[in-house]
Amino acid sequence: MTYVVTDNCIGCKYTDCVEVCPVDCFYEGENTLVIHPDECIDCGVCEPECPADAIRPDTEPDMEKWVEFNRKYSELWPVIITRKDPLPEAEERDGESGKLEKYFSEKPGEGG
Repeated sequence: MTYVVTDNCIGCKYTDCVEVCPVDCFYEGENTLVIHPDECIDCGVCEPECPADAIRPDTEPDMEKWVEFNRKYSELWPVIITRKDPLPEAEERDGESGKLEKYFSEKPGEGG
């Protein structure tokens, strides 16, 4: 089992999760985070820290695409281990549907 970041992180990018991760398996894109599924140790401490409820276990239905999404971008983006402020539009985008199609950017974040 692993945890993955889903589309509710897009446009929000709360980083509360990265501070509690004991193995530093979060990676930062321009407007979202991902978890490297091979580095995640399945401890689950990140899931309750996410204000947007964007972190889910891969055992939930229809998570296969998110495992691959997280794998792909964690191999392209820099690791993030320090909490940063969320994106300015985080509150208004939290819970919005269709965020992957509307807002997702493949550009890497700064990491840190």
